[in-house]
Amino acid sequence: MVVRKDSKSIEVIRGNIVEQFDIDAVVNAANAQLRMGGGVAGAIHRAAGPELAAECEPLSPINPGDAVITAAYNLPNRYVIHCLGPVYGSDRPEDKLLANCYRNALKLADEKGIASVAFPSISTGVFGYPVEEASRVALTAILTTITGLKNVTLVRMVLFSPDDYELYTSTLNSLS
Repeated sequence: MVVRKDSKSIEVIRGNIVEQFDIDAVVNAANAQLRMGGGVAGAIHRAAGPELAAECEPLSPINPGDAVITAAYNLPNRYVIHCLGPVYGSDRPEDKLLANCYRNALKLADEKGIASVAFPSISTGVFGYPVEEASRVALTAILTTITGLKNVTLVRMVLFSPDDYELYTSTLNSLS
């Protein structure tokens, strides 16, 4: 599914975040230490190789809502933007912190001259954020941020599970 807003596009696809060959930067749903973990962080670190961990070490720790950028190494992209999403029920206010992940990642990408960014569903794995609520927060943040960007023209949400894909598609339809 694709929604166009001015000269910008927002896509929702089903796929694997480490296989976004046509995207400049992928977003890592990181932990505070920017280390390999489970889920998205594990997949990105495994695909990128050990150089990613070495570059991440001096950048950590980060706080919920923060975004930092590194090279992508063995990934098919130029950059990885690492965002720490909130732990649902612990980090408050969850909705503002989660929205900050998307906004800060997009602003960082724009500052670096990046044209395309792919996001996973941040905080909905082991951090426990309900997917339906997370989709609304994420897509609202993207829709309100993208129009003010100069360089970013494509934002892609990459959902691994069919259920998450359907939910994000439905949410984007209702918001656009």
